[in-house]
Amino acid sequence: MKLELNNRFTAELNADIINDNYVRNVPNAHFSFVHPKVPSNPKIIHISSELAKNIGFTDEDLTSDNFISIFSGKEIYRYSKPYAMCYAGHQFGNWAGQLGDGRAINLFEILHKNQTFAFQLKGAGKTPYSRRGDGFAVLRSSIREHLCSEAMYHLGIPTTRSLSLALSGDEVLRDMLYDGNTDYEKGAIVCRVAPSFIRFGNFEVFAAQNDIENLKKLADFTIKHHYPEIQSHGKEKYLDFFKTVSKNTLEMILHWQRVGFVHGVMNTDNMSILGLTIDYGPYGWLEDYNPNWTPNTTDNQEKRYRFGNQPTIAQWNLMQLANALFPLIEEVKPLEEILNNFSKNYELGYQKMMRSKLGLNVFDENDTFLIADLEQQLYKSETDMTIFFRNLSNVSMNDDVKMAFSKIKDAFYLPINNPEIHEESWIQWFQNYIVRLQLEQNSDEERKHEMNLVNPKYVLRNYMAQLAIDEAEKENYNLIQELYELLQKPYDEQPQYEKWFSKRPDWARTKIGCSVLSCSS
Repeated sequence: MKLELNNRFTAELNADIINDNYVRNVPNAHFSFVHPKVPSNPKIIHISSELAKNIGFTDEDLTSDNFISIFSGKEIYRYSKPYAMCYAGHQFGNWAGQLGDGRAINLFEILHKNQTFAFQLKGAGKTPYSRRGDGFAVLRSSIREHLCSEAMYHLGIPTTRSLSLALSGDEVLRDMLYDGNTDYEKGAIVCRVAPSFIRFGNFEVFAAQNDIENLKKLADFTIKHHYPEIQSHGKEKYLDFFKTVSKNTLEMILHWQRVGFVHGVMNTDNMSILGLTIDYGPYGWLEDYNPNWTPNTTDNQEKRYRFGNQPTIAQWNLMQLANALFPLIEEVKPLEEILNNFSKNYELGYQKMMRSKLGLNVFDENDTFLIADLEQQLYKSETDMTIFFRNLSNVSMNDDVKMAFSKIKDAFYLPINNPEIHEESWIQWFQNYIVRLQLEQNSDEERKHEMNLVNPKYVLRNYMAQLAIDEAEKENYNLIQELYELLQKPYDEQPQYEKWFSKRPDWARTKIGCSVLSCSS
């Protein structure tokens, strides 16, 4: 296995002056050198073959002992120096101070076909930033991250990716629900891949330390390598940087809302400076459409990170980034303007996105009311979001209202004759929708094709991931592979996998791991 190393982060930024690996405050450094903890009996149980091929690995590489050793942390790749990044952050709206890579260790960066890829092991042991943690991860959360990273990529959503999933051979003690019931679980390690793992929090830590030199150094590094299109100078350069980060973050959030994805822990240390979805913890997809739903048990009371609040939180997090970058700009007004434009641009983007989900290409000012009415109906009737929008493409502009309504009946969690379905209201909505379709110039077939490109048929529902976890605990990894294959083509019909185009089963409604999750991993 031969890799072309291109370790820009460690070559151009400042290392921690202390080499010993113990938990501590780390001032004036972008990272600390640290080695993974050697696992006792590592075993690769799944590889994202499509990603592996695209970044230059051969079939021979993937079956080699060298691959297992490097991507489990058992061995260090020659000439590389693994490290953990230093960053801070706001968690659940509160300043948390220094955080950093507490259970992530960056192995190296490589160059392949003029693109740089950073490789990071999650669950490979303690770092100076582990605080009270042990730096490890368990199998259940690692399966969820591995599958979801790849699922999001194939949905067309900006994301970090996952190359491999390995068992460490060691057990990890966890309190899954933070209720005092600890137990040993199988340890696992995910190899994450991204152009960069820099977060909002990387900038926040230096602003908090009043370390303007390292703040500027990090901003210049990020612009140089990840936003080379920014050619301005002085304060304008950092304003353009913030504006571009804001734009990329907005696009990511619109994608989340489009498919019903809920991140669950949108702390500033979990926000990528590249606008990538990062840190898959207690995430979930909406089953029944509920803007107040969050999968995170830690957030059960406040519901700060609920589905409908994600755009607002993204803007709030950007405000914290603006505060961190302020020493490089020293002007409030232009930063405020960018932040204020975020909500305006989001609303415009959201309406455009929702029109695409409804198959509406011709602009009509009344679409705002049609969309708002639909959202109310979806919520009141406990309607499966994914199934509703996918089946909506089967509605013809020549359908009568009751025929159109019947085509989405499979999306309801209650029987169609249940009073809570609000059939009369639905009939009224479909009447308005069919009238609206008359303005469109596309044929029914063309509209169906376009709608099916933005409304996935398959998403990684929590119960699906839990089934894969249950099987993996019994050392059966076939379901991981099946879901991996399914989620590579989420917009295709895939009749061989039709069983996965179904509502959440009743047994999963309140089951831990299917309805709600904790941050414990």
